[in-house]
Parts: sequence; C-alpha cells; structure tokens
Amino acid sequence: MSVPGKLAVLTSGGDAAGMNAAVRAVVRTGLAAGLEVFAVYDGLQGLVDGGDRIRSMSSADVSGILHVGGTVLGTARSQDFRTWEGRRRAAHNLVAHDVDALVVIGGDGSLTGADMFREEWPDLLDELVADGLLDEERADAHRTLWLVGLVGSIDNDMSGTDMTIGADTALHRIVEAVDAIHSTASSHQRTFVIEVMGRRCGYLALMGGLATGANFVLIPENPPNDDWKDTMCDVLRGGRRIGRRANIVLVAEGACDVHGRPISVADVKQALEERLGEDARITILGHVQRGGAPSAFDRYMGTVMGYAAVKQLLERPDDEPQLIGIQGHRVVSSPLMECVAKTQSIADVVAGGDSAKAMQMRGGSFTRSHELLRTIVRARPRQIDAGQRPLRFAVLHGGGPVPGMNTAVRIALRVVMDRGHTLLGVRDGFHGLLDSTLEEMGWMSVSGWVSEPGAELGTHHFVPDREQVAHIARQLAIHHVDGLLMIGGWAGYEAALALSDATDDAGRPWPIVCVPASVSNNLPATDMSIGADSALNSIVSDVDKIKEAAMGNQIDVVEVMGKDCGFLALVSGMATGAELIYVPEEGMSLRRLQDDLVTLQAGFDRGKRRGLVVRGGDPDGFYTTSLIEDLFEHESGGLFDVRSAILGQVQRGGHPSPFDRIHATRLTTTAVEHLIAQAQSDQPVSAMVGLRRGKVEFTPLSEFPKLVDPSARRPRKAGWWMALRPIADTMAAPTPPPSGHA
Repeated sequence: MSVPGKLAVLTSGGDAAGMNAAVRAVVRTGLAAGLEVFAVYDGLQGLVDGGDRIRSMSSADVSGILHVGGTVLGTARSQDFRTWEGRRRAAHNLVAHDVDALVVIGGDGSLTGADMFREEWPDLLDELVADGLLDEERADAHRTLWLVGLVGSIDNDMSGTDMTIGADTALHRIVEAVDAIHSTASSHQRTFVIEVMGRRCGYLALMGGLATGANFVLIPENPPNDDWKDTMCDVLRGGRRIGRRANIVLVAEGACDVHGRPISVADVKQALEERLGEDARITILGHVQRGGAPSAFDRYMGTVMGYAAVKQLLERPDDEPQLIGIQGHRVVSSPLMECVAKTQSIADVVAGGDSAKAMQMRGGSFTRSHELLRTIVRARPRQIDAGQRPLRFAVLHGGGPVPGMNTAVRIALRVVMDRGHTLLGVRDGFHGLLDSTLEEMGWMSVSGWVSEPGAELGTHHFVPDREQVAHIARQLAIHHVDGLLMIGGWAGYEAALALSDATDDAGRPWPIVCVPASVSNNLPATDMSIGADSALNSIVSDVDKIKEAAMGNQIDVVEVMGKDCGFLALVSGMATGAELIYVPEEGMSLRRLQDDLVTLQAGFDRGKRRGLVVRGGDPDGFYTTSLIEDLFEHESGGLFDVRSAILGQVQRGGHPSPFDRIHATRLTTTAVEHLIAQAQSDQPVSAMVGLRRGKVEFTPLSEFPKLVDPSARRPRKAGWWMALRPIADTMAAPTPPPSGHA
C-alpha cells in the first residue's frame, strides 16, 4: 500500500474560528510522522497561483496561531479553479513540490471542488506530460492525489459531523451579543429583532434561541404559516401581560414563510410596531459571528480533527476521500462526497419548503430542540387534561456552584409545569431538605435564569447520615413530594445515593434523578458535566491573557481545578498550546520533571521565547505548583524566567457558555421526563442522567459506588480525554525536519 510522501493543507470558503487550530495540527502531525508539509495560502486560488503561495512549513511556523481567529493562511473565492486550465495549473504546482496529498478545510463548495480536482488528477497530469510541461517519470510517481476534508463553517450545516469548525465560536458571539442586548431591552421594555447567520440552516438561530432565552425564533427549516405574525404577537403579548420586560426575536438570515417568501428583520419589526405598538429595534450581527478568538471547543476540535486527517492519510490512504467529523467526543470519518451530497439535498429540501422532511433530515436532536424551544417561550404552561393526577417534585443542588445550574433549574420548572405538575425549589441543597426550606416555584420565577451565573437556589456540600436521611424522608412526606431532581456534583450524588434507600410510610422509595454539574467533569455515567465547558473557556481566556503578559524569555506554570481528575488540565492544555501538561491520573515524579526540564532548556537554546505548563491536581500533595516553579527557575541556567498562576475559583464563575446552556437544557428536559415516568411507576428507580457517545442515557443510581474511585473522586474507568494524550504530546513535541528537508 502506497502512502503520500508530502502533503499540503489549505483553508477555503468562508473563514471560521478554529481553522488555525486545524492547520497547526495538520502541520505538526505531518512533521512528527516524517512528512514534509506545505501550506497553501489563499485557498484554492493559491493552488492555481503557486509560487510563494505554496510554502514548506516548520513547527515554528504554526506557533502562536492557536488563539487567532479566522485563518492565517487566508481564503479566497477562486474563479480560476472552476476552469480546467486553472486546475491544470494547480496540479502542475503541486507536482512541482512532489505533493500528492491534500487536507482541505472548508465548506461543501470547497470540498466539492477539491474532490473534482482529485478525480481529474490523472487526466490533468497526462495533459501536462503531453504538453511537455511535466516529466513523465515524475508524473508516474504522483499518479494519485489523496484527499481528506475538514468542515470549516459557522453554520454547522454539514452531514457526517455533529459540529463544524467555527460553529461553537459563532454561538459564543451570538450569545454574548444577545445577553448584552437583553439588559438594554429590559431597561426600556423594548423588543429587539436580531438577525443571525444561517442561509439554509437554522442551527445558529435555534441554538442561540435556546441559549439566550429568546422569545421567538424563525428558522429556514420550519417556515411559518400565513398567520405567523399573529402567532408571534400573541406569544410576545402574553409575556408582557405577566411582567416580561424584554422581548428578543431571533431571525435566521434564510428564514422564509411557507410560500418561500423571505422573512426579514424589517418585516418582523413592522409587524410588532403595527400589531403590538412595540418599540422595536433591529440588530444585524453579521460578520461579528465569524470573528474573534476561537472558543475552547473549536480549538480542541480543530486540533483533534487535524490530527485525525493526517492519520487517515497515513494509515488508510487507499480509502475513498474521507470527511473527518466528530460525534459526541469521538472522531469519525465518512465518505466525503456522500456527506456533501446529503448536505446539499437538505439545502434543496429547505429551499423547497418541505418543513416536515427538512426537520427530519436535520435529525432528532434538531427537532427535539425546536419543540423544546416552543415550550420554553410560552408565557404560561399548557392546559392539562382534568383527569391527570398532578405530581409534586423538588429540585435542589449539591456540591459546588457551577455555570449552568440556573439554566437547568429554569428548564426543569418549565417542563414540569408544562406537563401539569408542581416544582418546589429547595434552598441550600440537601441541607435545605433537612431544614424544610422548600417553596413552590412559578412559571416566571426563573425568568432570566438562562444566563445567570452561580446557583440561585444555593448549594451545599452536605451529605446526610442515616439519622438525617430519616428526618429528610419525613419532610418529603410532609410536603407531599413525589420525586427529587438533583443538579450538582460529587457531594450531590453521594447525598442522593444516601437518600435513595429512604421510603415513605407505604415502603415506596422516592425516585431521584441526578443531573451532572461539575467543572471538574469527574462524575460517572456521562462524558460531559454541566459547567465543564464554561470552566474550559474561562481557563482559555485567562491563559491567553497570561501569555500576552509574558516578558522576555518566560515559562508560565498554570494550575487549574480538577483535583484528582485531569479533564480540565489536559483539554485546556491542548486548547492553549501548552508544551507540558500534568494530569493527576498519570502522577508526577522527579525523573519526569528532570526530563521535561531538559526538553524546555533545549527549546530555549534553539531560540524559543515562551513556554506554557498546565497542571491539574497533585494526588501526592508534594509536587505543588510552587515546587515546579522553583525547580524550573533554579535549574533554568539563565535561559528563562518562570512565573506561576493558580486560577482557583474563577473557573466556577461567569456566565455559562452556550454549550453548557444547551447541554443543561437537553439533559434536564430528559431527566424531568424520566423522573415523571418513575414517579408514576409502581417500582420507581433512581438514576443518573448523562451524555455518552453523543446520546442521553440513564444509569441506575445504585451503580454509583461501582463506577467510581471514592478516594480519587473520579470514575474508575479513565475518562475519554485520556485518549487525547498522544495528540497533546504530538502538538507539543519539537519536531525535527524530515530527512532531506532543510
């Protein structure tokens, strides 16, 4: 089986934050494998132009680009590449550099053009040979052009992957803007009509609506009927009647009605002013959604996808062209043109106005999110059948406060009430159950909680003993509670487990569902906990500032939270470009520190000026951050200074990230539905809800002791992030040039 000898990477189409992370990963992974790697500047046009637009890359050439928005390689629409002559010139330029493999980062148009180029490759070379522009022997050495595609698109509209590079960052920009607008809208009791990108895909508008608590959303996949203006005004009018001060309407730029007529923000504004007398204002976010530093997730995703693209070329080069995607946290590959064809067929269905088919083709998650949004935006819960027995549930927190807890309580209340039941809020966690501090919550009592940091209900690390469990059971009976929803961390799970054996006077246990909320991401039965993504983004933002403030030759040692769980350390280390990452799962030793010190010294000897070390907790309590700082400083030989920073509780603070808001909404909705079903069951079972392999699943709470290492307060089985260690090492390792390459 032949493999490519040299490869090139390019970015094409619209720019997307995270493209640079992917470029960096392709370059460093290729170099680590002994390949020569070229960067093509200005996209497909750079292939046509050749010359200095195709440049050999070193590891240093991609240093310092991880946090930069857009694409440092540039991108351009290429009319030349659409022609046979243009593609012939591109083939000549690549063969001149002995390049026979391409990694293309772009949208469906760019990937389609690249695949056409691949298919025509042999004929293009034959014509170059016939015209005397290419030596036949050299052409025979490059008879195959290998191709792998990565999707860079803020619209998140490509099949074959759950997320496209840039979509998460675009959601960050949208959420930041809408959060800011919401405060001024509340001050003046105004309605803001906000246009977001999404020509044929409503992902940004729909998820932006969930993440910001928007009151009405218009998307291309679900074109409204002729009475959409009345429907919208009824929803907003109902909110005003119950005291809502701000109204936010999100409009995808491709929104239209059932007849295919475009719905613009101006149309929405006019309807609001004429029918409601609203003081409506328009904001078009435009290209601000593309800009700015990439989010933690886009840096991480771009890195793992770029790494996987090179591995695909090296290990399975004879496969048909593949698209590298991500499902959950697993990297997957799919036939490139099958994904492109499906993507384009969805766009055709959307353009044709078949809403039912369009929603079905977007997938179950998209459809459920749309239905959920319709529940959330109601001013009042639905009318429930008179024959249904109303239930009473209690919601509480356990463990430390994390961003997204309030989002989870908000959706829990809305779903419980929408199903015709009552929700009691418990103050200060399980200690509040002990003290009987429960109060009934109303539909609007959680208004604005979607973005609020911390935990409005309060939380506590309290875990009840046997006697206290009996007292809590009596309180649950007094308040006629039918089930408990616990949103929290390790202490909350332990408390829920202690309470799960309690029964009422009839010997029936109270069903409990635990929703994971922990910045450390150290809970069992889930790949991601609410709050972990917010903590990652907080770390990335702070480390970016720390690196910018470095003076002279300097190494920064940054300690992050996590205690004995290395999720934050490893993933944030990858997202910030750390040379060294210490995680508690691997332990520490003096020998390792000595080896790492030698590596750092060698780098600074070769002209390196900055260094970053990210470390998690220390299981032994000996190799502290200050010890590492002192050791590296003492042994630096004057090559560099060392500074340390312990980020501490700042990682728990701030507004929840878009992912955590959406994650909390989805997990909690499913958890509430499960809790209702268990409360109506003759033999209720308590459970832990989690997101695993991209799907929401339930695990019996009784399994908690078997799944965890109680001394380390983390799952017994290594977390999925530990599989990222080879990627992190490849990104950090100093890579010598391949043989024969200066």
